[in-house]
Amino acid sequence: MNIRKALGAALAFGLAAGLAHADIDGHGPDAWRVTGVAADDMLNARMGPGTEYKVIEHFAPDERGMQQITCVPFLTLAHYSSMTEAERDALPARWCLMRSQDLTKAGWVAQRFITPDNVEMIADPVDDVSGDPLIMGAADLVHDLYRSFDNMRSEADNPFSTANAHRYFFADLVPKLQGHGADLLYDAQDFDGKVTRIAPDPDQPMFRGMITINADYTNFGQRKQAVFHLRADPDQPGAPFRIFSISHDEWSFPD
Repeated sequence: MNIRKALGAALAFGLAAGLAHADIDGHGPDAWRVTGVAADDMLNARMGPGTEYKVIEHFAPDERGMQQITCVPFLTLAHYSSMTEAERDALPARWCLMRSQDLTKAGWVAQRFITPDNVEMIADPVDDVSGDPLIMGAADLVHDLYRSFDNMRSEADNPFSTANAHRYFFADLVPKLQGHGADLLYDAQDFDGKVTRIAPDPDQPMFRGMITINADYTNFGQRKQAVFHLRADPDQPGAPFRIFSISHDEWSFPD
């Protein structure tokens, strides 16, 4: 998938976890899995996109390798960008037409119960290699940003949303973050890999009040690194340490 198409799709679908990873008409991750369903329960698959439709199939709580056919509501980047915040909030919950890996079952499911079947997160951020609680707190914040993004189930959980971004980023960056997500964390919208380590920069973890945290990850077999720069944000109560810059190999945010 070319990066322009993937980025446009992810921006348009930034309303929920699946939206952040999905592309138009299901052309996003090759495989999806069920999430958020109790081990002794099943995920209902319905005849249409809503609870008013009859249940016609069930997916297991650990179902994997599912294929996404399409999702509603249907949005393009132009549609999403032209909407007001109130209009976005008023959008109905998203439903996706899914089918099993063996193609024997298909039906509409609430998107909050599916997630890409290719994302792995490290269990813990990193051992305390610095001995400085302020530096390790910054590493924990970056780790929490990745985990929150990959585990979100709705816009209410989106760490890049207007309501939540201040918990991770400088206050003046919040408006600039709308529509961003996987591009800043993974340098791409297609992600097939895992985060392997999040840790303070080994050479200069803190310099003149700025903390540098490195996030190492693999994507489609390639080793990559995102570099996060944090310092105290005087525009937030208590001047907490927040991210003010993210760098990848050839670009950074903000420009």
